[in-house]
Amino acid sequence: MNRIVLASSNQGKLREIQAVLSPLAIELIPQNQFSVEDAEETGLTYVENAIIKARNAASITRLPALADDSGLSVDALEGAPGIYSARYSGNDATDAKNNRKLLDELQACGSNNRIARFHCVLVLMRHANDPTPLIAQGAWTGEILEAGRGDNGFGYDPLFFCKELNATSAELSPEVKNRVSHRARALQKLVELLHNANENPI
Repeated sequence: MNRIVLASSNQGKLREIQAVLSPLAIELIPQNQFSVEDAEETGLTYVENAIIKARNAASITRLPALADDSGLSVDALEGAPGIYSARYSGNDATDAKNNRKLLDELQACGSNNRIARFHCVLVLMRHANDPTPLIAQGAWTGEILEAGRGDNGFGYDPLFFCKELNATSAELSPEVKNRVSHRARALQKLVELLHNANENPI
């Protein structure tokens, strides 16, 4: 089985990604099992931040590394919180604080536009100096509710409403979310890249 370190300690991301990659006989190991600390995300794009995180994990563990950088872009807030989604409410940010700030900012801007998009970029680096990492992107469009619904998921999932499914991301079962979410779409593209590589990328 191929072993890949996930450049994150987020258990929600680990579960979602592992569920998709497990049929490929890939063992995904969170970086905290190797005592790898989170890299400082100094990039200005999802791609840059994902590369920074993957390179950091690969350098320390000497294993291939997969990094996910994702966030929520809200039209009425000119794309915020964007790449700062995880720390939107400050250095001591929590999901609850981030969600509260998002609702406060939407109320303050006075717009009726609630359209938002989840974005996800996945970067797989074979080693820390990999010059051609595999990069896959996915997006998911929905609306921001005025109050959270659902107990599944994490982050902004309780506020993100999908009209097609008549449910928030936090109301979806893991099986459904792993088919339709931004991360699921990026993972599907990553799997295609792995199959099309015509050789073991690890």
